[in-house]
Amino acid sequence: MNVALVRGTAVQDHVALAEIELCGELIIAASAARGERLSADRIDEVLRVSDSQQDDGPPPPGPGA
Repeated sequence: MNVALVRGTAVQDHVALAEIELCGELIIAASAARGERLSADRIDEVLRVSDSQQDDGPPPPGPGA
């Protein structure tokens, strides 16, 4: 059986890497938490979400909807 060697295929998905990093930070925060769950405020803090970045729900339907 022959296996083809692939060279120079270092593909990086920067969005996926950022999501993995944030998940890791959430896991660390959860393991350090004293209670059973992280509060929504603590999750926002870990994920570096500010009030100005949060949306107020789904966007309104577009024309013809």
